Amino acid sequence: MNIHTRAVHAGDRKKSGAAIPVTTPIYTASSYIYEKIEQLDRVFGREEAGDSYARYENPTNRGLEELLVALENGHTALACASGMAAVQFALQAALMDRRRRIVAANALYGATIRMLQSVFEPLGVETAFVDICDLAAVEKAIAAGKPGCVLMETISNPLLRVGQIDRIAAMAKAAGAALVVDNTFATPMMVRPLELGANLVVHSLTKYLAGHGDVLGGAIITDEAHGETVRALSRTAGPVLGSFESYLTMRGIKTFPLRFERQCTNACRIAQWLAAQPRVERVFFPADPGHPDSAVIHRLFPEKMFGAMVSFEIRGAGREEIFTLMDRLKIVVRATSLGDVHSMMLYPAMSSHRDLAPRQRERMGIRDNLLRLSVGIEAPEDILSDLEQALD
Repeated sequence: MNIHTRAVHAGDRKKSGAAIPVTTPIYTASSYIYEKIEQLDRVFGREEAGDSYARYENPTNRGLEELLVALENGHTALACASGMAAVQFALQAALMDRRRRIVAANALYGATIRMLQSVFEPLGVETAFVDICDLAAVEKAIAAGKPGCVLMETISNPLLRVGQIDRIAAMAKAAGAALVVDNTFATPMMVRPLELGANLVVHSLTKYLAGHGDVLGGAIITDEAHGETVRALSRTAGPVLGSFESYLTMRGIKTFPLRFERQCTNACRIAQWLAAQPRVERVFFPADPGHPDSAVIHRLFPEKMFGAMVSFEIRGAGREEIFTLMDRLKIVVRATSLGDVHSMMLYPAMSSHRDLAPRQRERMGIRDNLLRLSVGIEAPEDILSDLEQALD
C-alpha cells in the first residue's frame, strides 16, 4: 500500500461498542476495569490483549503506534514524550544485552551528543565518535571498539551529510551490534531504515510527522527482535506520550506526505536561489551535485526528493550580523524546531548545538556564520522575498 494511503488510514477505525469511530478518539483514562476481575488479571498478565493502565497501553497511543509501524514498515512502535526520550530508550534497548559501548556519528544533533556524554558516559557507557560517511573509518571504529550499538542520523543535523545505512547496518550486524537511526530529517517518505537493516528507528514527532508546531513527542519503531525490549522498558520507566498529543500527531500524519512533498519542492528552489546570492558563502543541500555524499543520496533516496532542510553560511558574518539578519525576517519564523508547515530559521551555535564547546562545533564544521532553514509549505516566492529583504 502506498505511503499516502497508509498515512490516511493506518491505526484508525477500531470498534468501540456498537459504533466504529472514523478517527481514533482521545482516551484520557489512566486505568481500565472489566466486568470480571479475572479478565483484568489476564490483561495484567499479558495473557489477553487489553488495556489496564495508561503507562502500559492507551488506545489512542496504540492507534498512533500502529500508524508509525505502517509508515516505517516496522514491527513494534512506542510513542514517547519527546524525541530525546525516544533516543534514550532506543539506545537503552539496543544495549540491553550487549556490550556497553557505542560507535556514534560525529555529526549529530547537539542534545544527542550531550546525552551520550553527560547521561550515558557516567553510567559506564563508552562512546567513540566517527565520520559516519567514511565507511573505512566506521569499519575500523567498530572493529576497535566492539560496540553494542551504532548510532547515526539519516541526514545529519545541521550539515546534511548522508551515510550508507545499508552498509553500516551490515557492519553492525557482523559485529553483533544494533544499529539505531534517527530518521527525523529524512522521514519515511525518503527512506525507511529498517528496510535497509537498521534495528531501531527514532523520530521527533514534533517535527515533520505532527508538522504543525503543536506537539512535543517522539517515537521508536523497531524490528521484531527489539520490540518486546522497548515495550518492557516503557512499562517500567513510563516515557509514554499523552493521548491528546497522540491524537494530534495522528491528525498531522494524515497530511504529512502532501506537506513533505511540497516542502521538498520548495527547498530545492530555495537552495538554488541561495547559492546565487553574493552574501551567501556556501549552501548545504543534498541536491547539490557537489555534495560529498551525492552518490549515496542518489542510491538511497527517491528521485527528486532531497529533504526540506537547507543550511547556509553568510559571508563574513559573526553572531551580531546573524542576529541582525534573523531579526529582519517577516514570514520565516525564528524558532527552535523544524518540519512545521511554516518555514523556520535557526542559528545552530545559539540553539541546536549551543551546549557544545566552540572548538567542538568548529571540528564538526558548524561555524558562527551558519544558519539552518526548515522550509515550509508557503508559496516559494513569498519565502524567497522574505529571505531577499533580510539579506539586503
